[in-house]
Amino acid sequence: MVDIHEASRQHCLLHPEHVQTKREIAGLLKAAGIRPRKRLGQHFLIDGNLMRRLVRCAELDRCDLVLEVGGGTGGLTDLLAAGAGQVVCVELDRDLYAILEDRFRDEARVTLLHGDVLESKHRIRREVDGTIGMHDGGATGGVKLVANLPYQVATPLLMNLLVDYPQVRRLCFTVQAEVGERITAACDCKAYGPLSIILQSLCSIETVAKLPPHTFWPQPSVDSVMIRMDVGDRPFNDQEELCRFVALVRGAFKHRRKTLRSALGYVLNEASRDRVCQRFDAKRRPESFNVHEWAGVFRAADGGDA
Repeated sequence: MVDIHEASRQHCLLHPEHVQTKREIAGLLKAAGIRPRKRLGQHFLIDGNLMRRLVRCAELDRCDLVLEVGGGTGGLTDLLAAGAGQVVCVELDRDLYAILEDRFRDEARVTLLHGDVLESKHRIRREVDGTIGMHDGGATGGVKLVANLPYQVATPLLMNLLVDYPQVRRLCFTVQAEVGERITAACDCKAYGPLSIILQSLCSIETVAKLPPHTFWPQPSVDSVMIRMDVGDRPFNDQEELCRFVALVRGAFKHRRKTLRSALGYVLNEASRDRVCQRFDAKRRPESFNVHEWAGVFRAADGGDA
């Protein structure tokens, strides 16, 4: 009897651009006696062209460390290992982790971690934190997220990576279309909020492709998008300043329907709030201020030039 794990692994070694098909993924799961788990958001990308496009967006080289979250059966991991210097693949599902262990047991460039990528909503797990923090890619390399993100982890993961890790230089991922709308939203629309402002303050963002449900197996009930985010020069002096900006935006948007003056009263002292209100129309709502204006609000609150 042919070992389907070994046959699939050998095929990818011979054909590094090969992407797992739906039939191959289903065969791996059947051999392991498991099915996709809806509660974990398991939807496998089965469109090979889109998978390759996701990897091309990352523009990998051997100086890069790649973080993949939700390794599944290793289809994307195959392509990442062919281009990156190191791949850290995190998989929550114990059965899928066993498939990955078998598949990449001889691949020195792939490090597998079993469990949640988040230690808590506001903290990356310790093993991932240490790996990212120690990476020195030199002049050309950096840390890159490349993943078919499980829907439930996307927002806190993106925020934590961008706020806490200046080593992260690029993020290329697929995500639920609703989350993609929140990332790219402009002011004065329902999707606009802290996620939009903070990510757009730190990155240039491009929606690379729209992914209808049939590009995944099992098919999700919603559309997805592929997004590329390139981290620019940070508009903040240090980590502490960035964290204060994040706290200001998040605090104000807890009262997004109030006026700016009223919303800032919950997060700033009176003197800081008054400085902001002298420079901006305090009767406007927080959701009406664009990303550039929010940077000005922060500078004014801090006593600097708006």
